[in-house]
Amino acid sequence: MKKRCEWVDQNELYQKYHDEEWGVPSYKSQYLFEMLILEGAQAGLSWLTILKKREGYRKAFDGFDVKKISRYSQKKIDKLLQNPDIVRNKLKVNATVSNAQAYLEVEKEFKSFSDYIWQFVDGKPVVNKWKALSDVPVVTAESDAMSKDLKKRGFKFVGSTICYAYMQAVGMVNDHTVDCYCYKRHK
Repeated sequence: MKKRCEWVDQNELYQKYHDEEWGVPSYKSQYLFEMLILEGAQAGLSWLTILKKREGYRKAFDGFDVKKISRYSQKKIDKLLQNPDIVRNKLKVNATVSNAQAYLEVEKEFKSFSDYIWQFVDGKPVVNKWKALSDVPVVTAESDAMSKDLKKRGFKFVGSTICYAYMQAVGMVNDHTVDCYCYKRHK
């Protein structure tokens, strides 16, 4: 039996996400955008809810093609708000479109969205040494800085708590507890 982080329950989808994706460093800009949108969509909901809807999100939002999303019309947005395969929250759907537009502006200024987002941890993962879930913070100085800068650039649903969860998800920080079998793998 594999020892996992305390937050992982017996759900196979959740375990697969924890084992194969959570905390694995990614430098792929499109994936980083997808995860930023999904973390924002999760606000007020469980992460498992979002994982179950993830394929629906990918289909509904054109595979997270930023250029396409940035040009969505009101008609397309209204159609998305009727789609049961995503979280049908008007603010969150509209934020996805405006975040795509802000993303394109970031890419004009920086070499890539990846370069921009990874600057908050100096380009390499922060490896923590938490013994228990209760030791893991919900915000850090880095997530505060990321949140502040993203908001300044027009991004929505990017509060510091969302940013820290995002940093954990995309491997900017390794927050697997030291007793988790994934900790050493991602170290």
